[in-house]
Amino acid sequence: MIVVVGTGTGAPLPPDAEAQLADAGLVVGARRHLAAARLPEGAERIVLGPLAPALEAIEQYLEKPDGRVVVLASGDPGFFGIVRALAERFGAERLDVRPGVSSVATAFARLGLPWDDAVVVSAHGRDLRTALNVCRSHPKVAVLTGPGSGPAELGAALAYRSGDRVLVVASALGDPGHERVERVTPAEAAVRDWGTAVSVVLCLDESRALAPLRTVAGPPSGPSRWALDESEFTHRDSMISKFEVRALALARLGPRLGELIWDVGAGSGSVAVECARFGAAVTAVEKTRDGVERIRANAEAHGVDVRVVHGAAPTVLSDLDDPDAVFIGGGGRELPAIVTVCARRARRAVVVAMAALDRVPAAREALTGAGFDCDGVLLQSSRLAPLPGGVSRLSATNPVFLLWGVRPPARTEGVPQ
Repeated sequence: MIVVVGTGTGAPLPPDAEAQLADAGLVVGARRHLAAARLPEGAERIVLGPLAPALEAIEQYLEKPDGRVVVLASGDPGFFGIVRALAERFGAERLDVRPGVSSVATAFARLGLPWDDAVVVSAHGRDLRTALNVCRSHPKVAVLTGPGSGPAELGAALAYRSGDRVLVVASALGDPGHERVERVTPAEAAVRDWGTAVSVVLCLDESRALAPLRTVAGPPSGPSRWALDESEFTHRDSMISKFEVRALALARLGPRLGELIWDVGAGSGSVAVECARFGAAVTAVEKTRDGVERIRANAEAHGVDVRVVHGAAPTVLSDLDDPDAVFIGGGGRELPAIVTVCARRARRAVVVAMAALDRVPAAREALTGAGFDCDGVLLQSSRLAPLPGGVSRLSATNPVFLLWGVRPPARTEGVPQ
């Protein structure tokens, strides 16, 4: 067996750790864990650094008769910890896991907040963009940090795109002499040197930090319905994507947690709001001032975060972070240029809605020219409309051509990551 002991956030080892270590032949852990442990005489020790050599040494030791291995790990080793790598290599049945309290649970406890509704995302050894997008789209997020993805980097990325977010930086949790839990704005976090003792960073919209009681932990599973009726949005003179168009556009955009979606020529922001309801971070681009206000009002009415940028595409797009997918619902004569810019920067997909059939060839050429697989459909629908006498007729909506491009997986080299 491999005994995995979670040390929690405190400096002393858990009470049963001494008993587990008593007859260990090999002990694996961080330098500070090994220093805090009373190891049996003659026991081998491995300081955790790169994971592969440690796993190889454990495998070799387990081949010995009665080989007993103890792994010391921070917090709860089954929560973004070493249990995953050990189970994949040796099988879950060979593990005896003794969990400690995770840094996430401890940090929320210090604030007196529940965390069953929090989204937890790891930026340790990973691209920061996923954590950034989650922080932008959800009111309660815990970010597990690492070198190059700490409070300063997170704060710098959020400083001008975070709304009312506050960062809570928890350092040296469990160490009575050095523990710090500090509330700062993203801009303040960006200019601080936080050292190496950061345990976890919480990103909070404190006005929504106490969500109603829920049954399922973690982020919301997604909206119960989508392609909402136009009446559920404020709009001007029916200038809104009809729900039939939105239904297919959402299917092709595939908005999801951790991704960034652009809604270009957003108008009322109906597509932006629907993407945000699926958990994606969303930037809506709109050139009219009254349109900007409508988008903000619709986002607030549906309880989602949408960053609204006032300006004309494609010029204003140069200041935005690279998107995973883009919906283009406006553009006029600038449409080919807008599609070209969006296709160059989108990581996954671009969807274009057009009322004018004459603009379809140029938009299609822009997508295929950027290496996308391209397809499209003319959407025509007729809705039930009441007539006197309790009967109904069919009322036709204006036809819309929906074009989409999907970047093939084999051609992702060179795409911004």
